[in-house]
Amino acid sequence: MNIYEKLLKAQVELKAPKGQYNSFGKYKYRSCEDILEALKPVLDKFKLTLFIKDDVIEVNTRNYVKATITLVNIEKPDEIIETSALAREEETKKGMDGSQITGASSSYARKYALNGMFMIDDTKDSDSTNTHGKEEAKADEEKKQAFLNSKEGMIERLKESLSSDKLSKVLGAYNVNELWEMTTEQLKEACQKIFKK
Repeated sequence: MNIYEKLLKAQVELKAPKGQYNSFGKYKYRSCEDILEALKPVLDKFKLTLFIKDDVIEVNTRNYVKATITLVNIEKPDEIIETSALAREEETKKGMDGSQITGASSSYARKYALNGMFMIDDTKDSDSTNTHGKEEAKADEEKKQAFLNSKEGMIERLKESLSSDKLSKVLGAYNVNELWEMTTEQLKEACQKIFKK
């Protein structure tokens, strides 16, 4: 299997329950750690591994933590998929020092990068049940849309939506054997023809 097939299977198989409870807001949520714990056996099963890297970047004088998830096919290590997410550092937060603020932003960014990579739906998490999380929920939706418009996302949509006969016709039209061999522009063109009829 190529990495896109493995990612699709991992997305379908992954079950990341909401293992945390916020007693103040009275809601359940899943943390980055919950997702990673649920993900480990799935990665092992499909011979995948991932790396997480954080960078602090400045956007319009504000600091953001950019978390980048790199998924690697262990059987073909040159096959990788990356996705990123940003979380803004608050300038001050009551009861937290600078390193704790950065750590909280890192956890948030990592969680949303994982959500984007593995198509985890957070619509009933804290971001939608609390008024203070609307900005993050909007960012999450934007990240999901960005993923769907990325090469990985378009490949996934085509694989999920097309029968094997139609998929063969698409591959033949672009003279390739696998969807991942198509360029991003070719995938966009194919998606526009198929999904905007």
